[in-house]
Parts: sequence; C-alpha cells; structure tokens
Amino acid sequence: MRLRPPRRDLVVFGPPAEPANRSDRYSALQYIRPARTGRIRRLIRIGALVTVIAVRPRWQPLLIGTTLTVLGLIERQGVFGVFIVPGLLLLWCALLTPGDTGADHERRCQLKRELAAFSTPAQRCDLHATLDRYPDSITYEIRNILADQAVASHNNGIPGAGH
Repeated sequence: MRLRPPRRDLVVFGPPAEPANRSDRYSALQYIRPARTGRIRRLIRIGALVTVIAVRPRWQPLLIGTTLTVLGLIERQGVFGVFIVPGLLLLWCALLTPGDTGADHERRCQLKRELAAFSTPAQRCDLHATLDRYPDSITYEIRNILADQAVASHNNGIPGAGH
C-alpha cells in the first residue's frame, strides 16, 4: 500500500460554458488556479536558516526588523503599514553591525565554561566583589555571562517551565 499523490488541480467550481458577464453580480464564479507556493516557502525557509546562521550576533534586530517589515508589507493600506520604516531601519542596522569571528565565539564559549566553575553562592559573591574593583567597561562581558547563568539556573516555581 502506498500514499496517494497530492491532488494539485482540485477544482471546486468548474469553468462556465460561456464567459460570465462582469456586470452580473450573481454570475458563475471564474476558476482561478492558485499559484504554487511550495517553491516559495522552501526558498523562504532556506533563506531564513542561512540568515540566522550567518548573522549570529545580530539576530535580535534582524528578527524584529523582519517581523515589522513583513507586518508592514502585509497591512500596507492599514494602520500597521507604518511599521515598514522601522522594520527596514532595523534590517539596515543588522547589516551594519559587525559580526563575531570564529575566534571571538570560541573565546566567549571558553569564558562561559570557566565561569561555570563558580557555582556556589560564596564563590559567586567573591567573583562579584572582584569584578566591582574594575570599571564596567572592562568587565561587561563577564557580568553579562554571569547574569545569563544566574537566570538560567533560577527556579521560578512554575512546573514545566524549565530550570
């Protein structure tokens, strides 16, 4: 037993025997073949995947810009048509943001692994006391990683919400 092939040319209303008069409101409906969207959807999915992979550090403005631009294009004539301009500006900002090189990404991963060793509250308190001796412009990366680790390890009490 095998699967049936998809039915692409399903006709709900057949074409009329003679062309319908456009002035007649209740004439037979014209059959319009829908456009094939499979290729377009596949290209959109592949493009989104390549975009996410290629622009690792700038994914947030890119995601927001894409969402606002698509919403603005869909609702061009409505109120949400105003979102095209901020969406395009965020896309432009994502293009101008410099990306991480492979060495920067590897260095950040190594730093995360080293900071994960400070797991007890006493160790973290000592580390924060050491970081307080230096300006934030120097220690911002370490502070961001520690804040992300603290949020990830916090139990919020909601069952099923993760650790």
